[in-house]
Amino acid sequence: MQTPFGHLTYCSNIHTGEDWQNHFAVLQENIPSIKAKVSPDAPMGIGLRLANLASIDLFDPRNLQILQSWLKENDCYIFTMNGFPYGGFHDVVVKDQVHAPDWTSDERVAYTIRMFHLLSKLLPNHLTEGGISTSPLSYRFWWKNETVLTEAIEKATKNMLTVVDELLLISKDTGKILHLDIEPEPDGILENSMEFIDWYQNTLIPMAIEHFAQKSISAEKAIDIIRTHIQLCYDICHFGVSYEEPQPAIDQLNALGIKVGKIQISSAIKVDFTSDAAAKLQAIAQYDEPTYLHQVVALRTDGKFDKFPDLKQAIDGFEDGKYNQWRVHFHVPLFLETYGLLSSTQSEIIKTLAIQKTKPFTNHLEIETYTWGVLPSEVQVPLNESIIREIAWVQRILK
Repeated sequence: MQTPFGHLTYCSNIHTGEDWQNHFAVLQENIPSIKAKVSPDAPMGIGLRLANLASIDLFDPRNLQILQSWLKENDCYIFTMNGFPYGGFHDVVVKDQVHAPDWTSDERVAYTIRMFHLLSKLLPNHLTEGGISTSPLSYRFWWKNETVLTEAIEKATKNMLTVVDELLLISKDTGKILHLDIEPEPDGILENSMEFIDWYQNTLIPMAIEHFAQKSISAEKAIDIIRTHIQLCYDICHFGVSYEEPQPAIDQLNALGIKVGKIQISSAIKVDFTSDAAAKLQAIAQYDEPTYLHQVVALRTDGKFDKFPDLKQAIDGFEDGKYNQWRVHFHVPLFLETYGLLSSTQSEIIKTLAIQKTKPFTNHLEIETYTWGVLPSEVQVPLNESIIREIAWVQRILK
């Protein structure tokens, strides 16, 4: 829905359905009742997540027309999409396969281009800007040394430039400006704002200048194209896990002219080990579940950081007195600051949205809490009630 500080929605990756028929059925069942509570008198935005199989189904003009008619009938619209998870995301073991196929693959390119063509048709006529979030190139631990990692980064970047070529054609044909929003996350090749900026400035832009020079496009124009069509997805949970303060990161992006395609409004788990460490270790162990990766960045008492690829490794490596705090990549409900002995990075959301209210740096805001099905039972509530509470909480923050 439209707010004074951008379009607000929630991501449909919270809902099941890897093929379009099943996912659409879930949207039809749930969206109207959610809209009635959070946006009864105004159009409601939807952040659409499509698996590859669903994107192929929806590319059928008959299915697309049915969706467009349903959106109109229900006073809903789509302005952003989630193209990060390519395959199964519910009721399967996802873990590091959330990155697969990665940006070194032709499959990722074809899927993303298909998604952009769908978005160009779904974006309402009165809106000229839309974005799709995606993986931060690949999963870091798949590349065993610096040589193959560098090769992977270059291939992934080249593949993204192929997508940019398609976005230029879409812009020429439709007048719509669509951008690929890179989403750094722990243990991705791009983990944080520093790594994203380094890649953007020192790999993406030089490769883009060379790429577009072959089309007789100047370096200045090439940089403008990249800044328009490749942007950052600012996931608050991910940046919180990395202990990044939002203001310096956003200031640096602004200074360099790098745009933020959307904010993903999400919260991570925070564990304060300065007291009741044994009880808190037992409490966080309840969140060790087999579906998603839950990377941990641990602040040691000496001020240094340890990183663990998943929560189990962090628990196994725990040493009493060694850590002041853990931050855990587990998307927990926004509206809860504490979970018994555990807390969250909710304050990072409040700080980031305060910056957005003071000086907006994006037009797109998307709530992304997708772990309801794997949360411990004591924090489980009915799904639609949870979605409504999250949207209402953000709406209050944005007033």
